[in-house]
Amino acid sequence: MGAARRRHFLEDHRGLLGLLQASQLVTGDLDLEQVLHHLAESARTLVDAEFAALGVVDDDGALKRFIHVGMSPELVRRMGSPPRGRGLLGAVLTGEETIRITDLTEDPRSVGAPLNHPSMRAFLGVPIKIRGSTYGALYLTNPPETAFTANDEALVEALAATAATAINNASLYEQSRQAQELSEVLSNLAASLLEAEHDEVFSLLTQSVASLTGAQLVSVVISEAVGGELHVDTAHGQGAAQVEGTSIPWMDCVISRAMEGEPGMTPEGEHEPVPFADEIPSASMIAVPLVVAGDRVAALCAARSALESPFTPGDLELLSEFAAQAGLAVALAWARADRQRLEVVEERARIARDLHDNVIQRLFGTGLGLEALASTYPNLTTSIDSHVTEIDAAIADIRTAIFTLQTRPPEQNIRHRLLEVVSELSPRLSIIPRLTFTGPVDLILKGALADDTVAVLRESLSNVARHAQAETVSVEITATEANITITVDDDGVGLPSDSTRRSGTKNLSARAQAWGGDFTLSPRSTGGTRALWQAPVNSPLHP
Repeated sequence: MGAARRRHFLEDHRGLLGLLQASQLVTGDLDLEQVLHHLAESARTLVDAEFAALGVVDDDGALKRFIHVGMSPELVRRMGSPPRGRGLLGAVLTGEETIRITDLTEDPRSVGAPLNHPSMRAFLGVPIKIRGSTYGALYLTNPPETAFTANDEALVEALAATAATAINNASLYEQSRQAQELSEVLSNLAASLLEAEHDEVFSLLTQSVASLTGAQLVSVVISEAVGGELHVDTAHGQGAAQVEGTSIPWMDCVISRAMEGEPGMTPEGEHEPVPFADEIPSASMIAVPLVVAGDRVAALCAARSALESPFTPGDLELLSEFAAQAGLAVALAWARADRQRLEVVEERARIARDLHDNVIQRLFGTGLGLEALASTYPNLTTSIDSHVTEIDAAIADIRTAIFTLQTRPPEQNIRHRLLEVVSELSPRLSIIPRLTFTGPVDLILKGALADDTVAVLRESLSNVARHAQAETVSVEITATEANITITVDDDGVGLPSDSTRRSGTKNLSARAQAWGGDFTLSPRSTGGTRALWQAPVNSPLHP
């Protein structure tokens, strides 16, 4: 190489000076995302390519990420799904050697370009290897001349080698940062769970996940059985008020797979149902199973909007690790709550014994004494008899209280389940709803109809809590041999003037229609709203 040519190679931006500048840019950051984008940009600038891309492979060697440089976001969107790593792109990865060709369209390994793809001829592909394994590859096309040169190849290979160290350092830093953040979040969660009530556990979980992942919406989704409805037990963040307490049909999506024990994320560029897409448009979602004491109790889900970067496999791994350790904290919190409930039961049993052994016996003795006094003073018989009657009534009331304290049904009946729903949702309302039962509710409501009744009451009260701003709420549940009727009245702001979507009322209508019944939502003459849900008891649709 002559002196002039060497000087040109040393000083030109497509020479060693350019390589030095590119290497400094790539190695000057510890944020992995920034390092990858800097690498793709620097490679394109280094050889004056029109287009550049950086592909990152997963554990199976398939492309899991593809970063474009030189194309507008609109053009990338029109091209559709990112490459899968076939053809020349895959050859760079599997062959583990640089590929430099003048016209990629004439290469037998080329599989063609998708619709709206810009024209590309000259091609340079350089693998990126970290600790002996292929991490990904740099792809460059359309240099200023008709083909890439040997100098271009050497420069990009040198940049890839430098970048491998930067990527490795950034990855280690990211792992260390995430481990520290995970430790802090779990420590705070464990401390909070020690003081939390039983019904606050999932709320604390969603807040922790939002802090850890930067998700706009976090939810805990439960289901009574695989294939059953997915019910949003708790939600936190953007759109939480709209989705919490609602149910969605079982569908093949990231949430249902998590309910079956498989962590996952919404596939990029593929058509798959995305729950809550109305609340978080174009959401990227990850979901993992929440296992407590060996049982899968829920799916822990996080969603990001289209304005944020999609979740990565690293985010999914982080959430999976959080869920595994959080499950232990939840198990301890629930065990503490169970122990407290056991203490309450034991205390109630002690109170019942004291009432029976001491209070009733003393009252009974006092009654006998008064009766003896009446025989001594006949003129006081009428007055004393009235007091004895009151004592007998008090003894009867105490015996009823003792029975209530000591009795625990082996399995909750429908009244207990409905009362638990009211108790669960009361903190979200301004006042505890008044609940009235009419007719033989326990005898009529069985099986699936009882389950739907519980779900209808929960969704109705959730709707009141989210939308009504009510001061008073009353619930009447009426059971006859022919029908079950649930009436929920509130004195809130009434129905909205527009017809905006309300998923809760759609679910209520769907449940009623499934039984051949009806659901109406109407204004009350005294202000507020009445929700009326009716279903036949012996529906032919549910034998």
